[in-house]
Amino acid sequence: MENAAVSDALDAVATSVAALYRVVDSERLSEESCADPFRQLADHCLDGLTELARLDARSAALKVQLADTYVQATKAMASPAVSPQEQSAAEMGLVAEVACVLTVSERTAGAFLEETRQLTTALPLTLAALQAGTISWQHARIMVDETTDVPQAAAAALEAHFLDPDAENAARGCPAGDLVPSRFRAKARNWRERHHPVSIEKRHDTSVRDRRLEFTPDRDGMAWLSAYLPADSAASIWQRATAAARDLQGPSEQRNLSQLRADTAVSWLLAGVAEGVPSPKAQVLVTVPVLSLLGATEEPAVLDGYGPIPPSMARRLVADGATSFHRVLTDPWTGAPLEIGRTSYRIPAAMRQWLRLRDGKCPFPGCSNQSLDTEADHVLAWRDGGATGISNLGQPCRKHHRLKHTTGWTPIGASRDAPPGWVAPSGRRYASEGYDWEPPWMPYPVTGSPGLPHSAEGTEHVTDADLPVDPLTEWETLIAA
Repeated sequence: MENAAVSDALDAVATSVAALYRVVDSERLSEESCADPFRQLADHCLDGLTELARLDARSAALKVQLADTYVQATKAMASPAVSPQEQSAAEMGLVAEVACVLTVSERTAGAFLEETRQLTTALPLTLAALQAGTISWQHARIMVDETTDVPQAAAAALEAHFLDPDAENAARGCPAGDLVPSRFRAKARNWRERHHPVSIEKRHDTSVRDRRLEFTPDRDGMAWLSAYLPADSAASIWQRATAAARDLQGPSEQRNLSQLRADTAVSWLLAGVAEGVPSPKAQVLVTVPVLSLLGATEEPAVLDGYGPIPPSMARRLVADGATSFHRVLTDPWTGAPLEIGRTSYRIPAAMRQWLRLRDGKCPFPGCSNQSLDTEADHVLAWRDGGATGISNLGQPCRKHHRLKHTTGWTPIGASRDAPPGWVAPSGRRYASEGYDWEPPWMPYPVTGSPGLPHSAEGTEHVTDADLPVDPLTEWETLIAA
């Protein structure tokens, strides 16, 4: 079994090497015959980088298979351990040899062998995708991280969601391998939070007791000050500091946004009331499933720039009239946004909020700049006939806004529900990440809504009269300030 797996992994690596050599050979043959040799050379270089990325992934898969086979062979040769001490000593020796062969620390080798064990025993789709070269080693490690400490069935469901296109609840948007690792981690974490067998409320109640402030010295007279806080508090602090920093920017201001944000936070913490530092109200979107807001389900809400939060936290933010938070309701059947608040009636404000909800961040592939740091922009320029409508608007961050206007990168394909993708100067197209909306949880069986996770035959469709009474009928008045 192990020999066949290693053989398959070797074949996959050989395939990538052969493809890479074909790219190099075609480059040599076409250098003189191509009408535009530099364009041809650039395309070949991009093709070569693409093939090298696949080769790296396949090499990582081979490394996993070799390590797993080594572990199995070593255990087969060893005499049965007669005590826990002997078992521990044997494992230490095994890790030590892998560390020496790979020239890494024993701690790193031990972590790698644990990742190998999980990939070969519990994550077959991930290992297969790695061997096929469709995901990277970083993606595989993230899958291991996000499925650790969850039941096998939940781990299999998470893996299938992202790596099995035929799964009942397959992910929408970019394939996992087309997302940069940090964005894949965010999506995998969000899915794990929603589908974890233990309620997010219970996990949050446990974790909130660990809140703390940490101080870590660093080089060159610097230090790190970190706070482990509930998500709503941390997001509000971050967005408020960002808004204050933006207000301080101007032609005469030499500090960049990061420096201004840090200086603002220092002023607030040391002086209590910052002298000369604005204290604006940040506007943070809180996307809340309707039935969760009403207390009928415990489905997580989503905090802009963070991810899933306990529904009790979302209900508290709305019920307390927190003016820094802007509520967004989602459809109880599809999970798509319903509306963004009746106070944002004027078209410019409503469009800006809808863009924040549709995109969540800068839509450039791999960019993580959140919606507060982005700028509304016409996909097709106004002077070229572009309309001011959701399907012709994007919200790139300043860096990628500048990229659009100063290079050949072009956004394309925005719609009411999807952010624009991008076309590179090489002609290659890169999809934007987009949201992975899911049907919400239902507190009782219903029919008439295909794809709902708790649907059942033989029951009546739920009507408005069946739903709980909204305890926050005046919510728009609460957030109007």
